[in-house]
Amino acid sequence: MDPRGAYSADRAAALSGVPKSTVHYWARKEILVPSVSAERIRLWSYSDLLVLRVIAWLRATKTAPDGQAIAPTTMTAVRTGLRELASIDLALWTEEGSPNIAVDRGGRIVLNATPSPEHPDGQAVLDADALDLLRPLAIGRLVRGPDLVTPRPRLRIVPGKLAGAPHVHRTRIETEALAALRRRGLTVGKITALYPAIDTADVEDALDLECELQPDLALAA
Repeated sequence: MDPRGAYSADRAAALSGVPKSTVHYWARKEILVPSVSAERIRLWSYSDLLVLRVIAWLRATKTAPDGQAIAPTTMTAVRTGLRELASIDLALWTEEGSPNIAVDRGGRIVLNATPSPEHPDGQAVLDADALDLLRPLAIGRLVRGPDLVTPRPRLRIVPGKLAGAPHVHRTRIETEALAALRRRGLTVGKITALYPAIDTADVEDALDLECELQPDLALAA
């Protein structure tokens, strides 16, 4: 997989939905070494975000639709999923969308997760057996992450654009930059006035996302 994007530990954790302590632990144990930079300032790629979600979901205890507990997937199956994930071409991601990618309980990557999920060999997959890697992530109560393509209706994440930073659709305006202005005390109206290419709804979506990714931003909102 093309390792596009570059995320600090804070951003990698917030976007993937995996706790920061776990992200660092997996790096130290070489379960997932950050692919952009593994030394000093560690940087994780967009590919790494998907891998973090695969490992977290497969290694978690899950509940089947009938209420029965599903044991964590073995590391052997996890490695199978990571190998299959490596074949995904991130150049397919654009401002207008991306492929559908999921992983099943056995660690196999599932293509075309909606409306009819199937393995690369054409075998059908039950919806309850697979996790859509790009949609909002929720495993239990503590592990969460936003949509990795359209984190908010007016926002996008494209691995090959702006180092994978969330941004206002069809612009190069990063949500993090808008959040920084808000923390400096600018109102939504003043922020909008600085950027003629966007409107109030764009700024509100950006701040809403950043409140999720940076909880301290809520204090300035």
